[in-house]
Amino acid sequence: MRRWIVFPVLIVAIALALWWAPARWSLLIWTPLLLVALYDVMQSHHSLRRNYPLIARIRWLFEALRPFLYAYVVESPLDGRPFARNERDLVYARAKGQLDSHPFGTELDVYSDEYEWMSHSIAPAEAHDRTRRVRVGTAQCARPYDAALLNISAMSFGSLGAKAIEALNLGAKAGDFYHDTGEGGFSPYHRVHGGDIVWELGSGYFGCRDDGGRFDPDRFRDAAQHDQVKMIEIKLSQGAKPGHGGVLPGPKVSAEIAATRGVPEGKDCVSPASHSAFSTPIEMVEWAAKLRDLSGGKPVGIKLCVGQPHEVYAVMKAMLETGIRLDYIVVDGAEGGTGAAPVEFSNRVGMPLREGLIFVRNALVGCGLKEEIRLAASGKVHSGAGLAVNCALGADWSNAARAFMFSLGCVQSLKCHTDECPTGVATQDAGRQRGLVVEDKAERVRRFQASTVSALWDISCAMGLDDPWQIRPHHLHERLNSARSDSIDRIYSFYPRSILLDDPGSVASARYWAMARADSFRAAIEGTPGER
Repeated sequence: MRRWIVFPVLIVAIALALWWAPARWSLLIWTPLLLVALYDVMQSHHSLRRNYPLIARIRWLFEALRPFLYAYVVESPLDGRPFARNERDLVYARAKGQLDSHPFGTELDVYSDEYEWMSHSIAPAEAHDRTRRVRVGTAQCARPYDAALLNISAMSFGSLGAKAIEALNLGAKAGDFYHDTGEGGFSPYHRVHGGDIVWELGSGYFGCRDDGGRFDPDRFRDAAQHDQVKMIEIKLSQGAKPGHGGVLPGPKVSAEIAATRGVPEGKDCVSPASHSAFSTPIEMVEWAAKLRDLSGGKPVGIKLCVGQPHEVYAVMKAMLETGIRLDYIVVDGAEGGTGAAPVEFSNRVGMPLREGLIFVRNALVGCGLKEEIRLAASGKVHSGAGLAVNCALGADWSNAARAFMFSLGCVQSLKCHTDECPTGVATQDAGRQRGLVVEDKAERVRRFQASTVSALWDISCAMGLDDPWQIRPHHLHERLNSARSDSIDRIYSFYPRSILLDDPGSVASARYWAMARADSFRAAIEGTPGER
C-alpha cells in the first residue's frame, strides 16, 4: 500500500548501503529511520503515525515550524497578532536607538475602520516642559507620587525570569518611571537596582500572606514601607483572564519564587479567583484605606478589567458613602496579555480597553470624583499614538507590558507558557536567560520609554495643545464605514460632571446605576434586566 511506501524505500536504501562500501556510513541514517517507522506502525496512540509511519511525523515538524515560517517568511507588515510586524518593528527601533521613521506613506487603508486619527492644528504649539508628570494621591494620601506618562505594567517574577525583571527595573531607574511587580510579589530582583516600584496585590497576597494564604498586615507593612515602593495596587482582575485565578505548578515553584511569594517550595501556588480580605465595595475601600496607613501614607489604587458595569458604580457609591477615596484606578482591557490563560477567557471574557476606559471615566466624572482620583490605562499600548488615544478617553497615564518585553528582545514566539522562551525573557531556565544581558537590555527599555513619551508630546504639540492632558474626545476621530467618520464624543457618551448624582436617569447607563449598591457587588433588584 502506498501509505507504507516508506518501508520498501528504506529497505532498498539499506540494501544499497550494505552492497556499496562507500555508502555504508549512511546506515547510521537509514537504520534508525526504519526502527522509527516500525515503532510507528506498531504503536496505538496516534492514528496518523500508525497509518503513515514516519511520513506522518513531517506534519508535526511543519506544525512546530509554522509560527516561525509565518513570522519570518509569510507575514506582511500589517499581519501578526497580538502585535503586527510594523508595531513590533517600531518598538525594536526605538529600543535600539535606530531610525523609527516610515517611508512612502501609511500602509493603512484610511477609508476602512482600521484607521483613526488625531486632529492636528494649523497653529502647532511648543511644549516648554516635557518632563511634567502626574501627581497621584488624594488629600487622604500623605506621600503622593509623581508618575510618568508611560510605565511598566504588571509582570510577575515567575512569569518573567530574574534577568528580565532586573533589566526592566534598571531601565525604569535610568528613565525615571515605575515598574509594577505583578501579583507575584516584590522579589529581590525588583530591589537590586532601586527603580520605582508599584507593588501589586492579587488575591494570593504573595509576599504578605500568612500560612493559610490570607492577608498578613505585619508582613505587608514591613515590605510596603520600603523606600523603593511608591504605590500599592489592588488587582481585582486583568484583561487576559478576568475573573479567573491562576496556578503556578509545583515543579516551577523554585526556592527563590517560594521565598518571594511566601509559599511552600515545589507545591502548586494557587491564586484564588476572588479576594479574601474583602467581599463588598465598602469593605474594599476600607481595606484600601488600611493599606494606605500600613504603607506609611502611600497611594493605593485598584486595577480591573471592566465586567459587570454595576460593580464599577458600586465602588463609586462605596467611596461616596464612606468618604474614603482610592488614589487611582487602572483600567485593563480584554486585549491585555498574560503568560498563560484559558483561550475562552482571552477571547470571550472582559470589556475591551476603549469601552472600559470610557465607562470608568464616566463613572468618576459622573460622581464628581475625577479631580481627586487619577485614571490610568493598560492594554496593548506600544506607541505615542496609543498614549494619545488613551489621553483622549480620560487616562492620566498609561502602562505597557508586552511592548516592554519587545524592548527586551521578545520576538512574540508565543512560548511564554512553556518555559521555553527563546530570548530568555519569559522563562526560569538559566541557560535560556543567559542570552539576556541586563545592562544592555535595560538601556533598550529606557530608550523605548523615552522615545514613546516624546512621540506623545510631539503629537499633542501638533494638535496645538500645551500638554497631553489637554487632549479631549473631540480631538480623536474614528471611521464608522468607508463613507462616514465622526469624533469619538459623537460615537460614545461622555458624561458631564456630577450627572450621576444630579440626574442619573438621564444617562445611558441609568439601569446599572440603579443596580449598584455600596454594601454588595451583587446587583440590586431595582434596574435589573428582566428574565430571559
